[in-house]
Amino acid sequence: MPELPEVETAVRELRRRVIGKKIIEVWTDFNKPIKHPAAWDDFKKQIRGKEIKGVRRRAKNILIDLTENKVLLIHQKMTGHLLIGRWKMKAGEWTAQTQGPIKEDSRNKFLHLIIFFGDGSQLALSDMRKFSKVEFWDREKLESSPGFKKLGPEPLDKKFTFSEFKKAVNRKSGGEIKQVLMDQNIIAGVGNIYASEILWRAGIYPFERIKNLNEKELKGIFSAVKETLKKGIELKGASYSDFRRTSGKKGGFQEYGEVYDREGKICPQCGSIVVREKQGSRSTYFCPKCQKQKAVKK
Repeated sequence: MPELPEVETAVRELRRRVIGKKIIEVWTDFNKPIKHPAAWDDFKKQIRGKEIKGVRRRAKNILIDLTENKVLLIHQKMTGHLLIGRWKMKAGEWTAQTQGPIKEDSRNKFLHLIIFFGDGSQLALSDMRKFSKVEFWDREKLESSPGFKKLGPEPLDKKFTFSEFKKAVNRKSGGEIKQVLMDQNIIAGVGNIYASEILWRAGIYPFERIKNLNEKELKGIFSAVKETLKKGIELKGASYSDFRRTSGKKGGFQEYGEVYDREGKICPQCGSIVVREKQGSRSTYFCPKCQKQKAVKK
């Protein structure tokens, strides 16, 4: 699933390429991702004619600000990503007219939503598993909605100090640190990939309970959160699986990661073998020596 660095990468690229463009049409072959308004005809009617005024991120949501104080929200979920290019319908299928990875990479061919702009360019959502969420809102109603208001603080915000971090994670003092880091109501934007890398860099066992961590360990995690997420953005996100940039290219963080998806490989810090265990419903990766368990799981 695209996490904060992938979403931020998409947002920054969209800002450079779609602000000022006018939406003249929209197409889908699969209405399910359209969550608000629920009726496709209503969605299509309301979005036509709007101009893009800005693009921003909140947690893992891409927020495209439109004229008339409207917002298009896109959550890419597990396998979704946005592409900017040009496509034509041929023999019942959309064929890329844009050369390069948009046309050549098979991960960019699962088009289920296309927004057409007045200048002839298009913004497309490619999503192999069709789990993405797309919503059209009044800005004020969106930002006051329950799901939006309960999102945790942004970890790269200057206001997100160690004191705020400590206060946030201690809300779940009995929880396992990796699960708490991924709780969007505690900290916004961190998912499985970056949580694994953060804890490796901090030398913390992913199953460790918050209440068992001392001040020094919490400070180490806090620093690793900032460092790892910034590196993810610098490298344009992680393309372990489906994520692609708006150009169709892969991100580069997968070449930098040290433990995620590296079961059986050597830990670059100590030479031990990286292991994978189930944590909740997901796989977690760690070095059993660098991230040694300090307390019995309860």
